[in-house]
Amino acid sequence: MPGVTWSDGLRPADTLTSMSAEHAGDGAPLSGAQLTITAAGYTADIATVGATLRALRHGDGASERRDLVVPFDADEVRPVFRGAVLAPWPNRVVDGRYTFDGEEYELAHTEPTRQHALHGLVAWTDFRVVAHEPDRAVLATTVPAQYGYPFRIEITVEYRVDADGLQTAVTGRNTGRVRAPWGTGPHPYLVAGAGTVDDWTLTLPAAEVLEVTPDRLVPTALVPVHDEFDLRRPTRIGTRFVDHAFTGFDRDADGTAAIELVTDDGHGVRMTFGAECGWVQVHTADHVVPEYHRAGLAVEPMTCAPDAFNAGADRGLLVLDPGGSHTAAWTIAAV
Repeated sequence: MPGVTWSDGLRPADTLTSMSAEHAGDGAPLSGAQLTITAAGYTADIATVGATLRALRHGDGASERRDLVVPFDADEVRPVFRGAVLAPWPNRVVDGRYTFDGEEYELAHTEPTRQHALHGLVAWTDFRVVAHEPDRAVLATTVPAQYGYPFRIEITVEYRVDADGLQTAVTGRNTGRVRAPWGTGPHPYLVAGAGTVDDWTLTLPAAEVLEVTPDRLVPTALVPVHDEFDLRRPTRIGTRFVDHAFTGFDRDADGTAAIELVTDDGHGVRMTFGAECGWVQVHTADHVVPEYHRAGLAVEPMTCAPDAFNAGADRGLLVLDPGGSHTAAWTIAAV
């Protein structure tokens, strides 16, 4: 997917007064300004808080339209990171501590029950709107240098719908003077159709799984997929529990991998991603809140593994040089 361009003649954000990130006055939806894009039977609703994919539907008629991700209401605090963009790291930094270029850093614990730094620094940031076309939206924000992450990164998120589905690209650009660790990914909960995760069939063409401790989900060993984690052939999920990162994907000649989730009648959803995403976190969404419990399957393509800030390049950690940038992209489409 081509990266975001800035000279395409689209209106700047300061003319989009009803949709800019400066909307946040009385009466604004809790999830931020709302952007809708549509094409080829796809409709995506984007919320500016977290540059979040709030809803994605496919179908031409109201009776045929179906959700491809678990949605939430515009005037609702986003539940369980549904659809958020995760950066400058996805998943966890264990204990909120890491070392980079010989310096030790400590991040705030944003996963208090497990005492980790979870899902980066922008999931609750109100992004500004750079462009909004009928089939395309571009949002951006800057991560300021701060305690625990003293690096400045400009983040741009582009959403586009066409006959291939909803395409998303996230670009991080280092606008500071020193090297910066970087990783990104999304957090959608995919929906195949009626029912719950238990009723759907998953194809996950990954050869390796990252084992974790059962209590705090601290990564331990990367091992070949086995038992309930071997999902390389279409497998009914049933009651199995998964909250693990996978890698070693079967890819086509272009480096694209695909994960498919379908119902018994063959309808469902497919997520594809390029070689820049070497990892995918999959979670069966087991939750104590009944309406959240196994309502969708979290499928999170990631440029790096959980705790990559500590594991380094071997687990996919990227380093952005001053002025350098990196783009990762993925697509969600109906089956």
